[in-house]
Amino acid sequence: MNRTARVERSTKESSVLVEVDLDGTGTSDIHTGVPFFDHMLAQLAKHGGLDLVVRTVGDLEVDAHHTVEDTSLALGTAINEALGDRAGLRRFGDALVPLDECLVQSAVDLSGRPYLVHEEPQIVELIGSYDTTLTRHIWESIVATAQITLHVRVLSGRNAHHVVEAQFKSVARSLRDAVARDVRVVGVPSTKGTLTGA
Repeated sequence: MNRTARVERSTKESSVLVEVDLDGTGTSDIHTGVPFFDHMLAQLAKHGGLDLVVRTVGDLEVDAHHTVEDTSLALGTAINEALGDRAGLRRFGDALVPLDECLVQSAVDLSGRPYLVHEEPQIVELIGSYDTTLTRHIWESIVATAQITLHVRVLSGRNAHHVVEAQFKSVARSLRDAVARDVRVVGVPSTKGTLTGA
């Protein structure tokens, strides 16, 4: 069974195409017009073991907010669609990832219920043209449409690039474990019998 999805999202603010393969090799082809965001999505693909194609054209003349938000919403939707009914999966994943002085802990539950807990230190506002306040919003958007629970805690760190990048690497590793197939799981890993809603 292929765990792939293709999602297109168009508004007056952006046009987004996302293709995802949860059983990929970590390859990515990403163009959003926001170079640092592209770099972060490439981390998600590489360390998450998923193949990812992203093509976004957004109103960057305003700022990067709509481009980043709409791409994240489409990515979450693609992950949700690729997961299908979530049968036979591990469901849970967690990771503790260092990047030099930075250490990030994350945990994922493919619960069918969107919920985010996000803790990071105050860092500089810009990395190149990337607004670091968007990082939390990226996770909020992915969580909302992927229908997952996500906890991300930056335990230490002072370099803004490291603080953001370590989050993407940690979430990637957590997601990789959560979406992995488990031969011991029969059906959906929930006593409710479903992971698609409240």
